Amino acid sequence: MPPPPKPGVIPLAPLKLADILGGAFGTTGRYWKQLLGIGGAAYGGTLAVVAVTALIAYGAAGEHLRRLLELSADEDPATGDIVPVLTGLGAVWLVGAVTFVLATALVYAAVPAVLQEAVLGRPTTFSAVWRRAWSRVPSVAGAVILVSLVVMIPVVLAMVGFIALMISVITLDSAGAAVLWSAFGLLGALATAPLAAWLWVKFSLAPSAVVFEGLRPVAAMRRSAQLVRGDWWRIFGIALLALAMAAVASYMIQMPFSFLGMFSGAIGGAALAEDPNPASIVLAMSGYMVIMLLGQLVGQFISATFPQLVIGLLYVDRRIRTENLGPVLAEAAAAAPTPYGPHGP
Repeated sequence: MPPPPKPGVIPLAPLKLADILGGAFGTTGRYWKQLLGIGGAAYGGTLAVVAVTALIAYGAAGEHLRRLLELSADEDPATGDIVPVLTGLGAVWLVGAVTFVLATALVYAAVPAVLQEAVLGRPTTFSAVWRRAWSRVPSVAGAVILVSLVVMIPVVLAMVGFIALMISVITLDSAGAAVLWSAFGLLGALATAPLAAWLWVKFSLAPSAVVFEGLRPVAAMRRSAQLVRGDWWRIFGIALLALAMAAVASYMIQMPFSFLGMFSGAIGGAALAEDPNPASIVLAMSGYMVIMLLGQLVGQFISATFPQLVIGLLYVDRRIRTENLGPVLAEAAAAAPTPYGPHGP
């Protein structure tokens, strides 16, 4: 038997683990400019929006924050100072959460858009990827939010149990409500974690289905469940491996930024006076914060792109296995129209 055609980063046949990982690395190597450009614009824009929001919040509640920081140990904070500060922090957190979800949805939409061309071996540009990804952001964001709501159930229960356990330890309450809440949260997290993992894998191909086939969030989740059926454990293992590889790479890349940030923070701290004010502390630590933010930006880019490249290739693999997509892709590799169409071939 002759080898299957390979116009792009993967052979157009059922994929092995080496094919999927090699395709993910190959896509990153060939289209790194497009991926890095989308990731930098998405997460860099998020940082810029959060920074502007924080400045606005500080301008509105800075005086109240200064009075709270200048309180002595014997003084109680005034309600008129606490409410504006908490409101400002809540506004910054809300804006940050919304923009982060949109940035993640943009990256999740860009990865399949790049993969469409990578599988066929065709070049693409940043503007083409941006237009296609941006048009699918609402649907991808909807799919990501729906899946995240399901997966977050055991996480929330674990947080409830951990917080209740800490309250029990601090108050030395061995038989109170805190102990009951801690047991409820931790046992609930253990009980719901397998269900959350099963649902996460079942709907993991939804963002790829949104971009490849132009589906709405709920339809994409149904499509993902259809493609995952009968191959759950394989998809779970490969996706978990991709997440672990991305986490290790992100950690290794962030280590130099951490060392540089500590060095910058030590220099800024040495320049402070004996009784510094809050503004001078923030200024002295600005270098540390900037370096750490850059490290987080790079780490988030890796954590968001590589696993999604692997999951996108799993989507292609499942369609090759269950729908005989390989010959259609082979015919389209030398043609202009995309073989996927608005709803697949």
